[in-house]
Amino acid sequence: MSSIRTLKTFLAVARHGTFAAAGKEIGLTPAAIGLQIRALEDSLNCQLFDRSARAAVLNPAGRALVPEISDIVRRYESLGAEAGGDGMSGTMVVGALVSALMGAFADALWTVRQRYPRLDVRLFAGLSSDFALRVERGELDAAIVTQPPRPLSSNLLWTPLYTEPMILIVPRKPHFPLPAGVRRILPESPFIRFDRNTWTGILVQDVLDRLGMQVHESMELNSVEAIIELVRHGFGVSIVPRLANVEWSQDRALRVIPLPGIDIHRRVGLLERARHSRTAFTDAIKEYFSQVSGRSGAGRVTPRAAERALPSRRPR
Repeated sequence: MSSIRTLKTFLAVARHGTFAAAGKEIGLTPAAIGLQIRALEDSLNCQLFDRSARAAVLNPAGRALVPEISDIVRRYESLGAEAGGDGMSGTMVVGALVSALMGAFADALWTVRQRYPRLDVRLFAGLSSDFALRVERGELDAAIVTQPPRPLSSNLLWTPLYTEPMILIVPRKPHFPLPAGVRRILPESPFIRFDRNTWTGILVQDVLDRLGMQVHESMELNSVEAIIELVRHGFGVSIVPRLANVEWSQDRALRVIPLPGIDIHRRVGLLERARHSRTAFTDAIKEYFSQVSGRSGAGRVTPRAAERALPSRRPR
């Protein structure tokens, strides 16, 4: 029977795609990694990776085992938590939009970590569409993503947490003639677009379609933060979600202009597998937003006030 250490090695190789990169993460030589993987394959009587001189790529059998092996490792790591009684310790691997870390999720994560100090949360930044596949494969325990534009796999569950209205932002000191009014700003100004192939980019196009506007595109990026900075420096205008923890009204470099007759919000939620072993964490995040639902979408929830959102848990 393979050890927990071997199973962790398998997951590291699955994440990185090479023995060398996996070895750097867990402190083993590529040769030692190779021996553990071969031992695991022998014990399971099947090959898990398609190997080449430079890479080790999961084959169908290996991909099918990632969620199960991930759950075994996490159940093992949670044994200490069960003995301690609070049900929350060990490592959680979570994907999050960078913009979510600038929004209400940052406060939620701070609150949960304060309540459960033995919990270690490892965050990976990325795009919603990429996280969906990684959660389904078991590479991530959960992810904070925008609402999927199409139905998800039956293995996945998305729970809405908070909303962010879509807004028009313009620079206070533009490097171009800035007309007055949304109906002239959008078609006449350089437009910095969020990547149209992403879930947030689809929302931006939805806003433009509702307005019946054609824009003069100058750049296309996949980062809300980068777009905001470019607008601040006067290079264009953009439509972005109104991030909860950004002090928009106090920003001296840009201003927010309401979109007339448009009520489109980016809905941010928690993506997890329908069945997994770390529901204590995902339930705590959902409980936080359930308690502050009246405030999280409209603006910042302070950590001190948010800490009271999670009721004290008695040892079980």
